Amino acid sequence: MERKLAVILAADVAGYSRLVAIDEEGALATLATYCATISSLVTEHGGRIFGAAGDSLVAEFQSAVQAVRAAVAIQRTLQRRNADLAPERRMEFRIGLNLGDVVVDGSNLLGDGVNVAARLQQVAKPADICISGALHDQIVGKLEFPVHRLGDRALKNMPRPVPVHRVDWHEDPVRPDLPGMPLALPDKPSIAVLPFVNMSGDPEQDFFADGLTEDIITALSLYRWFFVIARNSSFAYKGRAVDVKQIGRDLGVRYIVEGSVRRSGSRVRVTGQLIEAETGIHLWAQRYEREFADIFAIQDEITQHVVAAIEPEILIGENRRALLRGSDNLDAYECHMRGTLLHNAQDSAAHFDDAIEWQRRAIALDPEFGRAHMMLARSLFARCYFGFSDDIDRDSAELAAEAARAVVIEDHDPYCHYVMCLANFAARRPHAAVQEAQQAIDLNPNFALAHMALGWARIYIGRFAEALDPLHKALRLSPHDPLTYLFFNRIALAHYHLGNYEEALRHAERALLLRRTYFNLVILLACLGQLDRNEEARRIVPEAVANAPVDLPRYWRFFTGYVDPADHAHFKDGLVKAGLPIVP
Repeated sequence: MERKLAVILAADVAGYSRLVAIDEEGALATLATYCATISSLVTEHGGRIFGAAGDSLVAEFQSAVQAVRAAVAIQRTLQRRNADLAPERRMEFRIGLNLGDVVVDGSNLLGDGVNVAARLQQVAKPADICISGALHDQIVGKLEFPVHRLGDRALKNMPRPVPVHRVDWHEDPVRPDLPGMPLALPDKPSIAVLPFVNMSGDPEQDFFADGLTEDIITALSLYRWFFVIARNSSFAYKGRAVDVKQIGRDLGVRYIVEGSVRRSGSRVRVTGQLIEAETGIHLWAQRYEREFADIFAIQDEITQHVVAAIEPEILIGENRRALLRGSDNLDAYECHMRGTLLHNAQDSAAHFDDAIEWQRRAIALDPEFGRAHMMLARSLFARCYFGFSDDIDRDSAELAAEAARAVVIEDHDPYCHYVMCLANFAARRPHAAVQEAQQAIDLNPNFALAHMALGWARIYIGRFAEALDPLHKALRLSPHDPLTYLFFNRIALAHYHLGNYEEALRHAERALLLRRTYFNLVILLACLGQLDRNEEARRIVPEAVANAPVDLPRYWRFFTGYVDPADHAHFKDGLVKAGLPIVP
């Protein structure tokens, strides 16, 4: 009889029979989604599920630390997903964890080690995590989550009481952004990757240095136990000589990654270094000189060295790191990076037109290049959003096709699910948009744009209060984002629908200070209309009319995908009161 020591996680749904009685099909669909999410998180943390029946499952881990991390990740992810459901339909899991001796029976595990975990799961309250004393002893001082002792408990069919502890997995709420307030350090390692400096002497090579930086940010962002500042905020420091200590304070991070790139013919030289922001101490530095074809290996090595220098116990599945591989066709990769650089500039219609053409070239060179399809979809959506499209129906159709193709090719790429969310906005399918945004965040919890998209989608399905949390998270993940005006605009719209017109106006004004776009003007007008500030509204109406997209009816269909006609009518009511002559 083979025996071994293992960490066992047991989980089941609290009140499952009640959920099935309310809505059997809905409960089964939610259970399938949640079980798939749990399975992915178990695998990501080095575990395996060896038993599942109905609404329960049992998993094995070799590491106590990774098992508790997995349990916390499961509860946090399911809490975020439950916010999209009516309270009576929310599905909460109880989780028990134990470290003990088990008997190996093929792929199955048996014995008291498994039974104790199952009994701890029964002790746990809905959405709680209970762990045994044996497991608690192995994680003391290794994790940041508070653990509360519940005392010794007599568990069913156990010969002696078991010490029980409860893991407090809840995150500190994200404080609403207030100008000038210092940003508190997150409760996990926080990192900003500054734009790598182009040392080639040729400004045309900026796209290459930027592309390398973006890929490193993406790779680090996939580690859910890191807090990684979004690309857009990191790139606010491009070309600026700023002290790393100041950057650490500005972005609220503990670590800074910086480096340089020099490309000459087929050779490339990359330097990278990791700095502790508060002290300026270099924790790691390395130089790479390789063939350009090795660029993906360099990205991977830099990422791994940064992770190992900060917290070597953190794991991630090889399939997630493989996202960096993108395309083996380096010409297609260059076209993609050039198009991405133009998309991120977001200065004019010409930028988006050129970005779209570069991505089409990349796809022509490598039709299976998922990230090129993804960026083509992003640029098409942006061209519509900014009112630059001369045919929204045409661009919407291409957007939908490219987003769908991207997801088929790269189903584990969070950006591909993000563009599928955008495509669902365009198709007026907000519930589907919510699911795609959730999937993107499941894959990359540091994805600021996905959090923004989730908040946006929740507005359209009528979950206005629940929209605020992901919108505030987007602001914290990217505090100096050029798209901050869009984050404020969505926060304003959520407060508008909650009837908080003064708070909505405050955020609408902040959005307009950052960028005077048509939609920002419209949200401000709706707030002024509801507050009976007609004189102010009359001064703004001419500017809104002058900035209106050419094909306004189609534009409004594109960007007002409310599920409930009453919510749409409420939005329209504010614009009518403000005196806007053309309303959706």
